[in-house]
Amino acid sequence: MIQLGKKDRLTPEQFEKLLLKISPIISRADTFMRPALSVRLKLELTLAFLASGTNSRILSVMFRVSKASISNMIPKVCDAIYSVLNNYIKVPNLKEWEEIQFGFNEKWNFPRCCGAINGKHVVIKNPQVQGVNTIITKSTTTIVSDTLMSDLMGEMLMSVFSKSDSLLPKEGVLVGDDAFPLKTYLMKSYSKVNLTKEEKIYNYRTSRARRIVENGFGILASRFRIFQQSMAVKVSTTIKIVKAACAIHNWLRLTSPTTYTPPNSYDYEDIVNATIIQGEWRSELSQLVSMSRTRINNRPKKIAQQVRDRYRDYFNGEWSVEWQDRMI
Repeated sequence: MIQLGKKDRLTPEQFEKLLLKISPIISRADTFMRPALSVRLKLELTLAFLASGTNSRILSVMFRVSKASISNMIPKVCDAIYSVLNNYIKVPNLKEWEEIQFGFNEKWNFPRCCGAINGKHVVIKNPQVQGVNTIITKSTTTIVSDTLMSDLMGEMLMSVFSKSDSLLPKEGVLVGDDAFPLKTYLMKSYSKVNLTKEEKIYNYRTSRARRIVENGFGILASRFRIFQQSMAVKVSTTIKIVKAACAIHNWLRLTSPTTYTPPNSYDYEDIVNATIIQGEWRSELSQLVSMSRTRINNRPKKIAQQVRDRYRDYFNGEWSVEWQDRMI
């Protein structure tokens, strides 16, 4: 049984199911020189690496496999995991977008919202020079894409929305934090001082909708502790690790939500007492580092401000909820 965090785990049944899926991809025949490593051992070792972040020297002792074999094995197994689970990470079609919008409004009271978006730093140790390089998930390169989460708690879509709203349905919007520029399709809180009551209400409603992405990243890092430290791997391997971990996260989140993400895993809003009960992931010593605010081309256009102002007015009018005044 492979541990994924303190309490949650890949059950024997789930492990066998994943093993069956990836076996045709990573199995190798024995050679005259030596027998091939079993697929079971490869998967066990890779999951242990993702779940604990244990370095290759210790893994080598635990699994009696050379460090060179481990370095060669992990990216291949991560590739295989993503290839068999990548249907859990995709850009939704129009019907699916409509379902996501409906779910987001039902759960988070934010009409036309297609999800919450955020960026995180994934840190790797540079193998060539001293110091640490940072890979940023809010990048438009192929290193790591923006991560979008739908109305399901922590379902990662990992789609790129940095440049355009062309992948969203008409009038669909996302919610983001101050690291992202205000766009007609990307709503964020008012950041000025001396906010009006109406603006504070809008900020509360936006932050409430954004909480899903904070919980998603937090739970991901608590289950896959490789993200709680700098990785001594190549950039290309880092990409494979991120994709594999997100695919497993979605797979378990959607197929085993009660065991992978029980209610105490994520933040809970007590609207009666106007308090937020923090999820268990927040007790972790280390978490993924959030994006900093961008300074380039971050001045919002007037039309984007008008869209936000309309949401502000709606949240203080026909889209208001009865408890919102207690929460500001």
